[in-house]
Amino acid sequence: MKKISRRDAAKLITYSSAYAILLPTLTSFKTDHILKRKIPSSGQLLPVVGLGTWQSFDIGNNIADRKQLSKVLLTMKKSGGQLIDSSPMYGSSEQVVGDLTTKLKLQDSFFYATKVWTTGKESGIKQMKTSMQKMNRNVMDLMQIHNLMDWKIHIKTLKDWKEKGLIKYWGITHYTDSSHEMLSRIIKTEKPDFVQFNYSINNRNAEHKLIATAANNMTAIIINRPYSGGSLFRKIKGKSIPEWSKEYDISSWGQFFLKYILSHEAINCVIPGTSKPHHALDNMMAGYGKLPDHNTREKMYLYFKSL
Repeated sequence: MKKISRRDAAKLITYSSAYAILLPTLTSFKTDHILKRKIPSSGQLLPVVGLGTWQSFDIGNNIADRKQLSKVLLTMKKSGGQLIDSSPMYGSSEQVVGDLTTKLKLQDSFFYATKVWTTGKESGIKQMKTSMQKMNRNVMDLMQIHNLMDWKIHIKTLKDWKEKGLIKYWGITHYTDSSHEMLSRIIKTEKPDFVQFNYSINNRNAEHKLIATAANNMTAIIINRPYSGGSLFRKIKGKSIPEWSKEYDISSWGQFFLKYILSHEAINCVIPGTSKPHHALDNMMAGYGKLPDHNTREKMYLYFKSL
């Protein structure tokens, strides 16, 4: 079974038609479909690898950058990804997502998630309507409360919007360990459809309580900061993945880190951000092939810790 590294993928995209080559690469696995998991509150299936847009999509009207991000979106679509996560906090990202998916005629091919990031009911409503316009959505798949900002107010609006059909799901988010206790409490009392938080191989705080709390309350989990802001790659620079990890269809460090996360069955989707098509392809490949079991997860953690 032929595997592809980030470097090899970069060559394919640079020197050939990446999209003609992508499908044969994916079908080299035992299954040619990306792994999907059910959203607990509905049963809808969602691919386990998505795309974050913080920084990477905040490029305004830069023509060259937009062309490259179009390739990222095409790569994601071709390899089965769906969830695109954004926020008003991310500068021009929402507008760029809306413009590019519309131009590519892929506006109905993705699962769109964004956030409300302001205080006050009316300000929140105005911001969410603006976000939907920017992303070219009549109905938003997922609207989240960004970093729990004014969450008691926005939860009422989101529940109302879901009932009216303006959004399909609502959720809460944060990116720090110190927020995990509060996220757990809100999950227990308010039963959001989704929760988004930080989790990675070198930051396992969510394993203490938050992941189990979400699973026990039928709340889908989205993972942000899967590479710990890039610090994981800095640690392994110049080092090869362990030979035994290839038994789990891992052919790069990116896949090593993502499959560590995805091997936890309660996690629905991980959203690494990138502006590079070859990294997007490598990330998506983590959704294919065999996942590590519990014992291998610990082996992966101990190996990384020993580096």
